[in-house]
Amino acid sequence: MNLIIMFVALVALILLGVPIAYSLGGSGILYLLLDNPSFLMSFPQRVWSGADSFILIAMPLFMLSGELMNHGGLTKRLVDFSLLLVKPIKGGLAEVNVVASMIFGGITGSSVADTSALGSILIPDMVKKGYPRGFTTGVTVASSTMGMIIPPSIPMLMFAMVSGVSVGKLFMAGLIPGLMIGIFQLVYTWIVSQKRGYHDLERYSEKKTNGQIAKDGILAILMPVMILVTVSAGIATASESAAIAVLYALILGFFVYKELSAKTLWSSLKKTAIMTASIMIIGGFTMIFTWILAVEQIPNQIASFLLGSNIPSWVIFLFLDILILFLGTFLDVVPCILLIAPILMPVMVQLGMSELQFGIILVVGLAIGLVTPPVGMCLNVASKISGESIVEVFKDALPFLACNLIVLLLVTFIPGLSLWLPSIL
Repeated sequence: MNLIIMFVALVALILLGVPIAYSLGGSGILYLLLDNPSFLMSFPQRVWSGADSFILIAMPLFMLSGELMNHGGLTKRLVDFSLLLVKPIKGGLAEVNVVASMIFGGITGSSVADTSALGSILIPDMVKKGYPRGFTTGVTVASSTMGMIIPPSIPMLMFAMVSGVSVGKLFMAGLIPGLMIGIFQLVYTWIVSQKRGYHDLERYSEKKTNGQIAKDGILAILMPVMILVTVSAGIATASESAAIAVLYALILGFFVYKELSAKTLWSSLKKTAIMTASIMIIGGFTMIFTWILAVEQIPNQIASFLLGSNIPSWVIFLFLDILILFLGTFLDVVPCILLIAPILMPVMVQLGMSELQFGIILVVGLAIGLVTPPVGMCLNVASKISGESIVEVFKDALPFLACNLIVLLLVTFIPGLSLWLPSIL
C-alpha cells in the first residue's frame, strides 16, 4: 500500500509541474515516513551515494568540451565540411543538416546541444535558400537525436553509472545504431530533396578553399575519434578521455580557430556547472527511489511474473520498446534512464537480453522522446528557433523519426547490431 501511495504521489507531483528531482525526492520521503520513519536518517547518505560516482566525472568534462567547441567556432566549420562531403552527390543543405548532426553528435554527446547549435545556423539559412520552414525544422530536430547515440554520450554515462556496464563498450555499441539512423535519414532526405527540387544549392562557404574547409573539419572530427580510440583500447578511462577532449577543445578554440575568449570560456564553465548540478541532483534523489524499489523487490517480482506467464520473449521485448517510447514522451532522458534501468534491466537479462543491448535500446528509444510533445527538449528548442508551434514541428519531424523507429526495432531484435563492434574491440 505504501508503495502505491509513493507512485501516486510521484505522478501527482510531476503533473503539478514539480521538477522531476523533487518529485522523486518528495515521493521517496513520503514512503519512508509511512513505512519506517527511522530510515529518514539515511536519506542524506542515499542521496549522496547517487551522485558519488567516478563515472560521473566524465559527464561535466564531455559537456564542457562540447560547449568549448561550439563557442570556439566549430559549428560553422562543421557545416562547411558537411557540405563538402555531400557535394559529390549534388547535396544541398538538407543533407548537410543530417551529416553535420552525425559529426556534431560525436563531439557534444548531447542532442539538445546539437539542435541548438546547428539549428540556429541551418534553419534560418535553409529557409533563406528556399526550403519550406516545416521541412527544415523537421530534418533539424530529427537528425539531432543522433547526438546522444553516437559516442560520446551523456545518457550512456548515466546508464553505465546505474548498471555497471563498461563505458567503452557502451560507446562502441552505440556507434553502428547511431550511424544507421544517420544513413536512413540521409537517404530519406535525399529522396524528398530530389523529388521537390532542393538539389540546386551552391557551396555554403564561398570564402574558403576546399582544402581549408577540409582541414578545419578534420581537426574537429579528431575529437570523437580520439575519445573512441583511447577508451575502447584501454589507453584511458572515460573520465581521462573527457579531460583530454577539454584540453583539445581549448587548444583548437584559443590557438587554431582563435574564436574562444576568456568571456566565452567563463560562459561555458557556468553553463556546464548548471547542467551538471541539475543532473546530479536528479541522480541523487533517484537513488532513494530505486533503493525503495529494491527493498520491495519490485524487479524480482516483475521478472517472476513475466517468466511464469509463458509470454514469448519477442512480445516482451516489443512491449519494452513501447514502454520506453511512452515514458520518453513524459520524462526527460536522464531521469527516465535512472528510473527504468534498475527495474527492467534484471528482467531483460533473465529473458536473454544482454545488459549492453538493453542500454542501447534504452538510449535509442529515449532519443525519440526528445522529439515528442509535450516534454521533448529538442522539440522545444527547435520550436523557439523556427517560430513554429511544437505540434507543427512534431508533425514535420515524424517522417524522419520513422528512421529512428526502424533502427530501434532492428537493435531490439538483432543483437549483433549493438554487440558486434564491442565484441571485436
